[in-house]
Formats: sequence, structure tokens, C-alpha cells
Amino acid sequence: MEKRHLGKSGLEVSALGLGCMGMSFAYGPPKDKQEMIGLIRLAVERGVTFFDTAEVYGPFINEELVGEALEPVRGQVVIATKFGFDINPDFNLTGQGRPAGLNSRPEHIKEVAEASLKRLRTDVIDLFYQHRVDPGVPIEEVAGAVKELIQEGKVKYFGLSEASAKTIRRAHAIQPVTALQSEYSLWWRSAEDDVMPTLEELGIGFVPYSPLGRGFLTGKIDENTTFGDNDFRARLPRFTQKAMKANKALVDLLGAIAERKNATPAQIALAWLLAQKSWIAPIPGTTKPHRLEENLAAAELELTSDDLREIDEISSRIDVQGDRYPEHMERMVDR
Repeated sequence: MEKRHLGKSGLEVSALGLGCMGMSFAYGPPKDKQEMIGLIRLAVERGVTFFDTAEVYGPFINEELVGEALEPVRGQVVIATKFGFDINPDFNLTGQGRPAGLNSRPEHIKEVAEASLKRLRTDVIDLFYQHRVDPGVPIEEVAGAVKELIQEGKVKYFGLSEASAKTIRRAHAIQPVTALQSEYSLWWRSAEDDVMPTLEELGIGFVPYSPLGRGFLTGKIDENTTFGDNDFRARLPRFTQKAMKANKALVDLLGAIAERKNATPAQIALAWLLAQKSWIAPIPGTTKPHRLEENLAAAELELTSDDLREIDEISSRIDVQGDRYPEHMERMVDR
């Protein structure tokens, strides 16, 4: 698979990574561990070198899964994980509970790093993101704590998630930021306003999560789809029956282009992302081998300038309905 550099940092990753959250968390009960280990190793065989996890996914069990799966090939891959939450003992495996709150105090960051290193079965974290900006801790202190971990050889690169352009600049002044991980896809493009220009100016890579709109852009979800109580999409405003019916227009656009290209809507959505900037590396997640193969094939799909123009022109006329998060989760997003 094509490799990409995350900005000017020198960190090289596969053009498409693998988001591992859904294997353990948020989209129903945790999947069979051995099957997921097999899926992660299949991704490595197919050229994926970039794997994303976090302590809060599970909590903890997703890091353990990723660590076990990648231990035999540790030198060939880049593992990203995250800090930034206090975790309640009753925070459950399906994501229905909530973390106790944000916590990016320097001493906590270092505690999380030590615990993550053990769960990941490694002596260094390749990319360590602040999961959400903590308004109670100056970002300069956060960047300083990660800088110390880098100096100690426990972390290689520093990342932020869902951070504003202003916060990115402040952090970058203390410790160069390698990558920003934020939601970005054809149905959530707010990063284009001021965040992406800031990343380009500073030489920072961009790692879009939910590049397939939590499954909606695959075309396999419509207004008749229902989600179980242990699937957090059941609580997302964008996945109400009314919103899904309205948002089908975006999937129809992808489907029409996919038909011309002998591709799938998911492949068009991923190829569109890859075409935006050379320093973008999306991390679609899946729990199914055939979906992994489908997603990875998007890296070989070329969209022409006419294709991209058509997607932009038509999608700009589609008013995507529904907030992406409930209010309590949206409040955790840096503005």
C-alpha cells in the first residue's frame, strides 16, 4: 500500500490505517478476541502499518487486543493511542457509561503512558494523542508533559484530537504536533474551515476518524435501520430515523459515482478523503475481513478532477441533518 508522511514530522504510515475501537467498544458487545487478532494481522499482511486505539476503548481491553495482535510484528507498525480521561469503574464495555471526566494533568498523562505501554506490549508509544482538550489544564502543560515522555524515550510523536486551530498552535509552540485526529468525511467537513489550513501551514498530518460516517456512508444503513442499546449510534442525533432519511441523498451521490467507477460507496468516500491532501491518513474501522478488503481497495481507486468537482458541487447542495454528538459529548470538543 502507498505510504504517506504525517506532515513534516517524518512519521510514515500506510495511506489507510485501521481504527480498532469498534472491535471492543461502542458498536455493540466486544467482538471475539481471536477473530479480531486475526483481522488485525490480516491488515498487516495487506500493507496496513497504522493502528489506532485508546485506553478508554473498553476501557483498556482494546489496547490489550492491539498489543497482543501486533506484538509479533511490532517493528513493522505504528501504534497510536490516547490519554485524557478519568475512567469510572462502572464505565462499561459498550460505551453506555461515561468517563468521569477529562483529565490531562501532567502526572496523569505519565501514569496513562506507563499503563498503555504495558497493555500494548511495547517499550515506546509511536503516537500519543490527547483524546480531548482539557479546559482545566493549559495545553502548554500537556505538550510539556508529552515532551518529557519523548525525551525519556517512552513516546515518539505527539498528537491532538478534536483540537481547535488556536489550541494546535499553542501546543505546537511547546512540542511539535505530528498529527491531529478529528472527525472528517463527506458528512462532517468543519475541519476545512480553519483547522486544515493551520495543519498545512505548520506541517502537521491529519488522521480523520469516522471517515465512513460511522457506517452511514457505506450505503448499508437507512431510515429503517435500528441500533441496539449497546450501540452508541442509537443515541446520536444524526442517526435518528428522520435524519437518516434526509441524509440518504449523500449516500445516493456516492452510489452514483461508485457505479460508474465499478466501486462501492465506501470506496468512493475513502478515495475522496485521500484525494484532499497528501498528508491525510484516514483510519476506517471494521470487524469483518471482507469490509477490510473493501476499504483497503479504496487506496488504489483514482478519482479524476471531474469526479472530485462533481462530488463537491453536489454535496455542497446537500444539507446534512442532525448533530453528530449528543450535547454532553459535543461539549468535550475544543472550539
